[in-house]
Amino acid sequence: MALNATMRGVVYDGNPFHVSVVDLPRPNIINHSDAVVRITTSAICGSDLHMYHGVQGGTPPWGMGHEAIGYISEIGNAVSSLAVGDYVVIPDNVGSGHLEMAPERLQSYGGGSGLDGLQAEYARVPFADDSLIPVPLTHNSTNSSIERDYLTVSDIFATGWSAVDYSGFEPGDTVAVFGAGPVGLLAAYSALLRGASRVYSVDHVPMRLERAASIGAIPINFNESDPVQQILEHEPLGVTRALDCVGMEAVNAQGDIQEDIVLQNMVGVAAQNGGLGQIGVYMAQSSSAGAPLGDTIAQNITFPVTEFFGKHLRYEAGVVDPKILAPHLVELIAAGRAHPSFISTASIRLDEAPRYYERFDRHEEIKVYIHFP
Repeated sequence: MALNATMRGVVYDGNPFHVSVVDLPRPNIINHSDAVVRITTSAICGSDLHMYHGVQGGTPPWGMGHEAIGYISEIGNAVSSLAVGDYVVIPDNVGSGHLEMAPERLQSYGGGSGLDGLQAEYARVPFADDSLIPVPLTHNSTNSSIERDYLTVSDIFATGWSAVDYSGFEPGDTVAVFGAGPVGLLAAYSALLRGASRVYSVDHVPMRLERAASIGAIPINFNESDPVQQILEHEPLGVTRALDCVGMEAVNAQGDIQEDIVLQNMVGVAAQNGGLGQIGVYMAQSSSAGAPLGDTIAQNITFPVTEFFGKHLRYEAGVVDPKILAPHLVELIAAGRAHPSFISTASIRLDEAPRYYERFDRHEEIKVYIHFP
């Protein structure tokens, strides 16, 4: 690669509701265990909006994005399981490169904390053997449609699947999924793939609810009336599992942020001995250069512990590591049993990203993919 080579990428500079496409240094191999990936498809994620809204992030400026698929263009001499030209998914959280004797905090792309963003033409991936997810594609067999499917393994398919796991799901269960953005739709899809008897999809955006209905979920519009009561009309004893796929920027029927509303609704709709799975991001922080509006989000919320205790509910939450689920999800897609890109509403060029951040933020898109020539 030529010295001082550049690439184009999306950057957030600390000013809320503004991203730019700029020239950036093209990454090189730094450590022998690195790989450089030429990205062919990236995407805009709901988690990116926390940075875009100015309520979460590290030190600006930083490259945005944490979902990508592409092929290896360079490889370090210590990488043994991959080769130049291999098609791979870059997960949002990379491997640590060593045996973890105790759980460690995951290192993520696109948040201003060290790793560059993936809404760019190239990315350096540390500990490539442990981090990258191989997929059964070649230069001759790939196409934009199948790349959109596999890209979801980097974050949102794995995250939606994990929400179902966190709840203690078993085949035949009834499930309420709060949020019908990309992760919520894929959580509903995962529950249906795994044998849920009925899945309720709760949101207030008509396009999202229509997409939920298209996969067999029962749409619940919380702008029309209390979503808990709507679901209880169908399930008088409550649902077996309830999932939070919204997080800290949840809004109520008046359109105001109410950080605890989904948690309140999950406990309210859950049946006796049921389970709650929460993967919507709750990572509120104090205001800073990278999150100038951080203080607008409460760092602590009200928990209905009496009802939770009385119902004997289980609750699991946390950041998902896609690498754990990746082999199974890749197999489902390769076998034609899963088509997670049904969430797509736009495929764009990189230079269109700022405009589509605005559209995505206004709920005019469900999922935006960025394709690179």
